[in-house]
Amino acid sequence: MRSGIPGAVTKKLFIKTYGCQMNVYDSERMAEALGGQGYVETTTPDDADMILLNTCHIREKAAEKVYSELGRYKGLKAAKPDLKIGVAGCVAQAEGAEIMRRQPMVDLVVGPQSYHRLPELEAKAGQGGKALDTDFPAEDKFDHLARRPKAARGPTAFLTVQEGCDKFCAFCVVPYTRGAEVSRPVDRVLGEARDLVERGVREITLLGQNVNAYHGADGDGEAGLADLIWKLAEIDGLARIRFTTSHPNDMGDALIEAHGSCDKLMPYLHLPVQAGSDKVLKAMNRKHTAEEYLRVIERLRAARPDILLSGDFIVGFPGETEADFQATLALVEAVGYGQAYSFKYSTRPGTPAAERAQVDEAEKDDRLQRLQALLTRQQRAAQDAMVGREVSVLFEKPGRIAGQMGGKSEYLHAVHVHAPDVARGEIRRVKITESAANSLCGTLA
Repeated sequence: MRSGIPGAVTKKLFIKTYGCQMNVYDSERMAEALGGQGYVETTTPDDADMILLNTCHIREKAAEKVYSELGRYKGLKAAKPDLKIGVAGCVAQAEGAEIMRRQPMVDLVVGPQSYHRLPELEAKAGQGGKALDTDFPAEDKFDHLARRPKAARGPTAFLTVQEGCDKFCAFCVVPYTRGAEVSRPVDRVLGEARDLVERGVREITLLGQNVNAYHGADGDGEAGLADLIWKLAEIDGLARIRFTTSHPNDMGDALIEAHGSCDKLMPYLHLPVQAGSDKVLKAMNRKHTAEEYLRVIERLRAARPDILLSGDFIVGFPGETEADFQATLALVEAVGYGQAYSFKYSTRPGTPAAERAQVDEAEKDDRLQRLQALLTRQQRAAQDAMVGREVSVLFEKPGRIAGQMGGKSEYLHAVHVHAPDVARGEIRRVKITESAANSLCGTLA
């Protein structure tokens, strides 16, 4: 089987992606980088010539899960000695050479800031060597990646505009695995966005570990995220703009105003707070109070009254008492989230909180269950309130039932409609008729 490169034999690449949307974006770019080496993606590791795990270090026992996954490939490696196995992403950055020590079958390890060097690392591994690169290189990796092929795309896409974080929350490994905050220049973001739109994308989600801290070079000055959004809104064919993930301290006036006046910026915002107790927020090094967070929410709703809010919460952070947890419940009640993510605190080696006295696991479990029960009620109430309303749906793919199409509303709700004549990428008005467990049903309006 031949690739598009003259004289090259096609090799199969299997990428397994863990974690956040940024890792999804990174995996796409890794596949493109390796495309120049003759690789095409496959959906199964069984027939792959290279397996690449793009890892995440946020969740509990992230590294152990990676080692467990690698263990499943020992049989494949034994049967096919030329099979290359690589580990990329944040676990690769954190563990480095330890991965190769514990799993000698691994051929290459590459951190999230160095994956533009994958072709040379793959070549080194192909010559029988071991390849390790977890540097924070001075060059911009985006400048060194191959341009995207002009193949058609689905109607939605992620676009990384900012990486790294300077906040140093006490529970988080991101500053250590992704590095300091770096923003891509405006012209390069716009160029990639135009390329995506030419290939059929109608909605772009801007990504960053702290995306609303964006400060990209723009001519002789700098542009903030609001400036970037307004420039993106001028692209013909781009119908929707979203961004994630944000920090409350960077939710400035211009960005709040954009939510009220930019028609292409969707009325959905993921704005993590993590806790409702000022004592816990201080221990987390969040650098804001619960009251300051609530004031940001007030201003957002004044600018865009129908905005749907999402958040992140950690329960059982070191030192959290029942009174602190009740403050978190009170904040959730005050905000009224349409969606949220909640987790038990788990230690991350090298972070300040890992060295502190830990909350009892049974207490963490109990608090998480109570918090999730409240968040589930709020999410269901937000969905139920959509019944009888008209929403705008970007259709993405056929549903499981014949003639059904599925897509997302402007509020990021999944919506299913019997619409056999609607094509992927169309945006249509839909009247919501039913609220299911995690989606909405409706009819074309």
